[in-house]
Formats: sequence, C-alpha cells, structure tokens
Amino acid sequence: MVTHVTEEIPRSVWYGWGDPTRARPLSPGALEFMRRTLKLGSVAAVHPPVDLSEVRVGSVSLDDAVLAELRAITGEDHVATDATSRILHAGGKSTPDLMRRRGGDALGAPDAVVFPGSAEDVRAILALCVQRKLAVVAFGGGTSVVGGVEPLRGRLAGVITLDMRRMDQLLHVDPLARTATFEAGIRGPAIEAALVPHGFTLGHFPQSHQEATLGGYVATRSAGQASTGYGRSDELVKSAHLETPVGPFDVGSPAPGSAAGPKLLDVVVGSEGTLGVITSASVKVVPVPAEKVYGSWSFPSFEAGAEAMRRLKHDGARGDMPQVCRLSDTDETASTFKLGGWKTGTLGRYLRVRGQKTPAMALFVWEGDGRQAKAGKRRSARIMRAAGGISMGPLPGKSWEHGRFSGPYLRDELLTRGVYVETLETAASWGKVAETYTGVRAAILGALEANGGGAYVQTHISHVYSDGASLYFTFLAGLEEDGLAQNARVKAAASKAIVAAGATITHHHAVGIDHAPYMGAEIGELGIKVLAGIKDTLDPEGIMNPGKLIPAASSTAPAADSTDSAKSAEM
Repeated sequence: MVTHVTEEIPRSVWYGWGDPTRARPLSPGALEFMRRTLKLGSVAAVHPPVDLSEVRVGSVSLDDAVLAELRAITGEDHVATDATSRILHAGGKSTPDLMRRRGGDALGAPDAVVFPGSAEDVRAILALCVQRKLAVVAFGGGTSVVGGVEPLRGRLAGVITLDMRRMDQLLHVDPLARTATFEAGIRGPAIEAALVPHGFTLGHFPQSHQEATLGGYVATRSAGQASTGYGRSDELVKSAHLETPVGPFDVGSPAPGSAAGPKLLDVVVGSEGTLGVITSASVKVVPVPAEKVYGSWSFPSFEAGAEAMRRLKHDGARGDMPQVCRLSDTDETASTFKLGGWKTGTLGRYLRVRGQKTPAMALFVWEGDGRQAKAGKRRSARIMRAAGGISMGPLPGKSWEHGRFSGPYLRDELLTRGVYVETLETAASWGKVAETYTGVRAAILGALEANGGGAYVQTHISHVYSDGASLYFTFLAGLEEDGLAQNARVKAAASKAIVAAGATITHHHAVGIDHAPYMGAEIGELGIKVLAGIKDTLDPEGIMNPGKLIPAASSTAPAADSTDSAKSAEM
C-alpha cells in the first residue's frame, strides 16, 4: 500500500528559520523589556540581511560530465546548480549558520543539490559519488542547529546535497501492530495528515515539526515536545532502510522483541547521515487522543518544581504522567509573561500573597481517553500541592500550545534588531539536575557578560524520565561586532560546564560538528573507535557527511577547562 501524500513544502527564507508568513513581530513592551534587560541603547532594526543577490557563492567544482550522470539517474529537472538552490542548502538553522548567510557568506554551499525520487536513485547516486570522489550530505528539512548538514567536502573532489523532499509517501499502515512505514523525506505535518484517515498519530512534535522530516528524526534521535508521554524518536522507530556506499542495509525487525544479537537498528538511529542515507522507516503509532486536558502550576522555585516532576514520575499512578511536561525557571516564567504580553498584575499579586515572589511555572497536557486524562490530572494535583505548587488553571497550557512552534521565528527579528540569541540543551540524572542547571547557567552568563554587556539566560525542563530530566537553555545579549566569535565563546563555556557536571553533551539536538569534540567525554576513546570502525565498514571511502558525529583522529574530548571550542551553536 502506498498512500500518496500531497504536501505543500513550507516556504523558507534563506536567512531565517522558516515560512516568513508565520512570523509575528515583537510587541513594543517586549522590545522595551529586551532593551532594558540587555542594556542596549536601541533595538531598532538596523541589522537586516543582505539582499539575496549579494550573497557570495563559490563556483561549481563538478564538471558537465558528472552533472549529466546525476541527471541521468534522477531526471533532468532534479539536479540544481543555481545560486539560490545552493544557498538554501548551505547549512542548517543555527544562529551562526544564519549569521553567515545574513552577512552574505554562502561560500561553503554544495556544488549541486540533487533530489532523488527513490531508494534506487539514492543507491545509484552513492555509487557514482564513490567513483567520482564526491561527498554526500543528506538533507531533510534543514533544521540542524549543530552543523549537521553543513556541506563539507573534506579531502574529496566536491560535495552534493541530497534533498529528500520527493521521497514523502506513506508506504504502509499495520493497524493491528500499530505501526506505519514512511519514506524518509516526509515532513512532520504530512506525517500526521497521512495518519488521520487511519485514526493514528505519531505523537512526535519537536519545535521544528513544521519543517523537519522523518529521516531527520531518526538520524538525530530527536525528541518532541510531547515525548514525555509518547516517547523520543529512538523509542518510536521499529526498523529502517539505509542506502550505504557499499549497498542497502535493513535494520530492525517487525517482531515485538528479539534476542538475535546486538540491536543494529541503533547503529542507524542517531547516525546523522555519516553511514548512509535513510530512505524509509517504520514507526510505532497510537490512536489519536480523544481529548486533551490542560493544567499549570506555579512553584516557589525551579528546584521545587523539578522535585514535583520527579515525584510525579516516581510516585504517580500509572497513566498519571502527562504527555507534555514542561517546567520554566523563574527567568523564563518572567520573560514569558513579559514577551507574551500576559496581563500579569493580578496574577503577580495573587502569587505574592501566596508566598511566591519569583515563581517557576509548570505546564502540563494530558492526552487520551477523556476520563483517564482527567483522572490523571486530578491525582497529579495531590503531588503538585505537596511540593508547594499553586494551581493556575488550564489557560497557560493552552496559550503555550497555541504558540508552540513560533519560538524560532523570534530569532530572525532579534538578529535584525542587534540581539544575539541562541539555545543549547542537555540532560542529567536527578541527583545532578540542580548542579548542571547552576553550572551551565553561570558559564553562559559569564561568557555573555565577558565584554561588559547585559545578558539574559532562561531555562526549562521539557522531558522527564524516571532517572532524570532534560535542561534547555535560551540566552540573549547584545550582538557583538564579531557575532561568530561571541557565539563560539559562549558555546565553548557551556559545553565545558556540561562535561564538568557529568551531563550529556546533547539530549536531542544531536552531535553534528559542534559536539563532535566532546564525544570522547560522552562515549570514551574506545567508543569513538567503534563508531569509526562501523563507518569504515559501511562508508570505506568516507563520502557520507564528512566531519560530523565522529571526531577527527587527532581530536580528544576537551577537558572542563580546555580553551578549545566547538565551531558553532545550536537552536
């Protein structure tokens, strides 16, 4: 069964996050809050991107014979070498990526953008690239924020980007096993649209949902905003088909469990395009929830809120854990009120009367059968109150859900107004959450304030596990003259603090270029050799996404006080 999905590919600007029609301007109050907080003289729009015609792109290094061979595989219309196509595939969506393109630098753009239509196309393209010594970068929605789709060629003769948008179909649904198989280029909204007639949802909604693809989810071990309930992408994937330079590789099994040796599916999940190209995957799906129930609670501190979430995970009845479980620290709570234009006067007075002068807000969404969801919310309330929580009703949760995918668009306007903004994330065990939060936050603030300017750091927990939780940091400051150096300084400081705290270098943004220097601390030198050995087996010529995931042979994990820094930051 092949269900043809007619998907309108989202419009995307070359200098920003996504479809510009979805962007909403910051209010005058929000701009004034930013100006005062960051100690800026002005937040006027004085840093616009250059005109597209001014963006510098290198010459195409592929000769006509190679381009003709590529077109013979895909068809004449599916190989692009024009400047605009190459600029749109010159990197991902990290702040450094956008800084470079906004400033007119796309010199690292691929030589060509190729649009395969089938796994057979991909297989033939890889064979040709091995023969012609060309690097290959798989490209889904292009939302990597760690340098994961930067078209590096390394020691090879050229580089092409494989844009997977033509491979976007639902291939099969098994309603009894509750699984579905898709081609890898299908985007988040189209996945959900294809499942609706069958009564199912994937339940995977990362902030990049509108742009990102299934192949990207699998390749980066992504997590969605509702992954506390539905599970991360690596928990949802049952099997995958990978086209490698040495041939097709099928991993995973339709069986519910297997003891047939190591789980080779985990070789592909999280491989970030370094072993081959994921062309299809089978995933677990669940019935569309009959009802959503919203709740929000205010806690006297971030630590108190985190303890409430731990108790809810450990002590709550089965089914009480909400699908969405999100706790903002006091700074993020304050900025949400300010930037979101909330009428906070009455709310603030109410919380102060109740002893919460600097509250930390938690948002919850329970999904499923109406009675079950409402019972889960009701039982959870006992744990929230015992941890010092004050119920704030359903409105904050509904408001968050309404704007859940809009955050990245704000960055485009902030950069235009001379405000540096970026994010990074990690995860830690419960015993290390507080230490990691404090240490990483202090490292970011110290790096941002190094040149005497103002800075703002806010944090939230968005994924809760039995043994720990994620931490997601958003930080702002005035944009320095050399924004790339500013970003590298902050990212290096934060990464060293994460390593020092014993947390993971990435919870869901993946490794890419940025985190590769820290993989030694994550998996050890022997672990790096194992990854390199797998790559040597599946990609002996090293054409697949050079420079990502696996650190160079001479690279070791930076110590907590090292001066080495990763190249760019993430969003």
